Amino acid sequence: MSIDIPRDGAPVSEVTLSGAHVRLEPLRETHFEALLAAAQHETETFPFTFVPRTRDALRGWLDEALDQSGRGVALPFATIDARDNQLVGSTRFGNLEFWKWPNASARAPRNPDAVEIGWTWLAPRAQRSAINSEAKLLMLTHAFEQWKVCRVTLKTDARNQRSRNAIARIGGQFDGVLRAHMPASDGGIRDTAFFSLLDREWPENKARLGAKLAGAANR
Repeated sequence: MSIDIPRDGAPVSEVTLSGAHVRLEPLRETHFEALLAAAQHETETFPFTFVPRTRDALRGWLDEALDQSGRGVALPFATIDARDNQLVGSTRFGNLEFWKWPNASARAPRNPDAVEIGWTWLAPRAQRSAINSEAKLLMLTHAFEQWKVCRVTLKTDARNQRSRNAIARIGGQFDGVLRAHMPASDGGIRDTAFFSLLDREWPENKARLGAKLAGAANR
């Protein structure tokens, strides 16, 4: 899937997404040290996900994220625990697609038609908590209700059953596996499992995800 630029050449606007459990704020150079601290956890936690654990790895990862943000082809976020304002990881809108419609006025010129949510990693304290679920709810809501995208793509290493199950729980429909898709985080060649969620499927999945979060808050 290719990265494209907005139809009018202007970058997609940055946004802060806030909920009861998490705040997603635009990634900045000033987040560097907090990101490095959050990334210092055991490798086994995310065996199939690239996490920039060293200063050099984080430098390259952050430079790439900020470059994509500056060119308007991605919106990377710092993931902040709303309870104590501590940075606990990162996530991103990427692979923004701007389609060529037969009717040029069919879409707002700066809104993407499809987008991927991914590049997500979290410190152990935030894993299996409401933070990730609410972050996905906030991002999906923004994609479908503000940008009015037609499709959100989510993908993961085909071996990562925990991630595949999590994507299915938020409504992602399995589209298939692209073999030998990209380098894997553990050094091999990765087969990638692709999932998608469509605009017509969003209302039902939004209600289910919202109910799940409400139940977690009441426990």
